[in-house]
Amino acid sequence: QVQLVESGGGLVQAGGSLRLSCAASGRTFSGSVMGWFRQAPGKEREFVASIRWSGGSTYVADSVKDRFTISTDNAKNTMYLQMISLKPEDTAVYYCAAADSFRGWVLAKRDSQYNYWGQGTQVTVSS
Repeated sequence: QVQLVESGGGLVQAGGSLRLSCAASGRTFSGSVMGWFRQAPGKEREFVASIRWSGGSTYVADSVKDRFTISTDNAKNTMYLQMISLKPEDTAVYYCAAADSFRGWVLAKRDSQYNYWGQGTQVTVSS
């Protein structure tokens, strides 16, 4: 049974940093893609970043690409999202997700492409 567990969220002041972790268990996703999405209150879930498990190539949303970095530790089967210079508009529940296959970066931005989801971790940035 595949399980994704996020951690690392919390309350931080504007300009601060957080590192989110997503620990995967039940299988490995080599050859596939994992990603981070977020959902703010009253808004639709939006793409943040994705990464190929093999090779480590990444795609990060324009809105955060100068501040967020996605990475993996294959030995730990864990994905990370390093966030710096956080802004109040980054406040959201952050979800990690994994797909059974990689179908290109355009599709990797769509939550419908992902088969497995974590429970989410709250990030709150105060002004």
